[in-house]
Amino acid sequence: PGRLLVPCPIPPMDLLSERFEAVRISEGVKIPVGFLKTKTSLTVPANSKVHLLLDNGKLTTGYLSLLFSRGKNAEITIAYAEALYEGKELGTTKSYSFPAKGNRDEVEGKRFIGYEDKVIADGGEGRDFTTLWWRTWRYVDLTISTADEPLVLEDVYGTFSAYPFRCEIAFSAPGHDELNKMLEIGWRTARLCANETYMDCPYYEQLQYFGDTRIQAMITLYNTHDAYMVKNAIEQGRQSVVADGITMSRYPSSLHQFISSFSLWWICMGHDYWMYRGDEAYMKTLLPAYRGVLSWYEQWLKRDHSLGYVPHWFFADWAVGFQSGEPVREKDGNSAFQDLVYILTLESAAEMERAFGIPSIADHYTQIASAIRGTIREKYWDATRGLFADTYDHRSFSQHVNSLAILAGIVTGEEATRVMERTLNDSSLIQATIYFRYYVHQALKVAGMGDHLLDNLQIWRDQMALGLTTWAEMPEPTRSDCHAWGASPNIEFFRILLGIDSNAPGFKSIRIAPSLGDLKEVSGTMPHPVGSVTASYKLDKKGKLTARLILPTGTDGVFVWKGKEYQLKSGEQVLTVE
Repeated sequence: PGRLLVPCPIPPMDLLSERFEAVRISEGVKIPVGFLKTKTSLTVPANSKVHLLLDNGKLTTGYLSLLFSRGKNAEITIAYAEALYEGKELGTTKSYSFPAKGNRDEVEGKRFIGYEDKVIADGGEGRDFTTLWWRTWRYVDLTISTADEPLVLEDVYGTFSAYPFRCEIAFSAPGHDELNKMLEIGWRTARLCANETYMDCPYYEQLQYFGDTRIQAMITLYNTHDAYMVKNAIEQGRQSVVADGITMSRYPSSLHQFISSFSLWWICMGHDYWMYRGDEAYMKTLLPAYRGVLSWYEQWLKRDHSLGYVPHWFFADWAVGFQSGEPVREKDGNSAFQDLVYILTLESAAEMERAFGIPSIADHYTQIASAIRGTIREKYWDATRGLFADTYDHRSFSQHVNSLAILAGIVTGEEATRVMERTLNDSSLIQATIYFRYYVHQALKVAGMGDHLLDNLQIWRDQMALGLTTWAEMPEPTRSDCHAWGASPNIEFFRILLGIDSNAPGFKSIRIAPSLGDLKEVSGTMPHPVGSVTASYKLDKKGKLTARLILPTGTDGVFVWKGKEYQLKSGEQVLTVE
């Protein structure tokens, strides 16, 4: 029947006028006062060439418009870049080589590399060229070569376009301005990586990868009341399922690609949505798709209760030591990373099946997870190092596997704390990059070490020092300067530092267990399905904490401090605890 029209599940995109901040380089023409800031004409003489480097001051996405007149047969080239590049040397990672960019604020002596639009002027009056699709830029390289007639450039401006998220958080930590700066950069990154779908990056692929999307959805749930985009992403994962039973790595896309680990994170993303927004009637419709994914995985389960070598691209992180981003595995699988992610997903799916699905399927998932769990220590634990190895042969160790072991509850209590301390302090381990720090920080909290969150933000501090206005895909050298999987501080400043988390499906009960680190005063407000949650803390010199907490109507909760629990009710309450 062809393609049928259906109601759009998301609102229309934002369209907001945006002005460039400065001309950083000008060649061949004198810049008039007010140019860029307002509609101010610049005349390019006949038979001449003008080059302008325009700086937006921060990365953006949108439609670029050029208003011009006359200049018949003039060539106008508009090129777009996230940053300028240094020299001719390539930076190298295990998987890719990229030109180095250096400080993003610096332009002198650097190269411009970027895609471009080209316009040929027809000599008419009042011409308006606007890009046919939105572009991504901090810098725009504008080159105009005229023929026998002058060209009058009447205006250059952008129209910002992205999904219409509204930031609904507040955060204050007096004397720690960098934390608010991180939130600002993270929010901009999240916005630019969301258009009609979430996407990995706005400049390059513009594709909704479900491993990235799980983190992006959590940013949405912690920073906005919006549920349309999260639900839309979950639904598109279902639409991507192929006959084998697994999702594509990314969707929508006409080019099929499979990252088998991302099918598991897609199920976990659904569990997140259930815990923070509820919507059980919809979630129940997803259970057949979840069963398909987990049935596909079950065929790779070996007799020794470990997964074999799971096919397709089993992406883990762009870590040095992970070939093509995959965890260290043996030819027969024997991979702690695979087994632990599988356990976490089985248990998430079992919770949903037990709550609103088929209890016997929940029992089946729990039995598989328990069987695998019972062998993890025997297979992967290295008593000499006090860490879990990546494989049976114990040839490598990573922050990734040890963080997952903590999240899966393979180690608990004081043992989990010791494992986490070694995970953070042993530099011989394969180190997590910006993407997988999301899971490292969750493990930090579970291990009772949330107070160390602020000590583990160096990756973000390094990027701020380089003038980045959005978080990059990976540590330098990086391809993309804008990857929302790096915006996890926009979750963890609320979930770990302020300690606000869901304690029941639909966020109907709230658990507040702050991890203040060295902070003596901090406060924040975040959205909740039926209102907002506020937490404000002051710690005196004697270690006495005053906590002002506001829970939305119809909810209850628990406050946890130094191992003691205090019951909370809806409305405002003030606790003073030692």
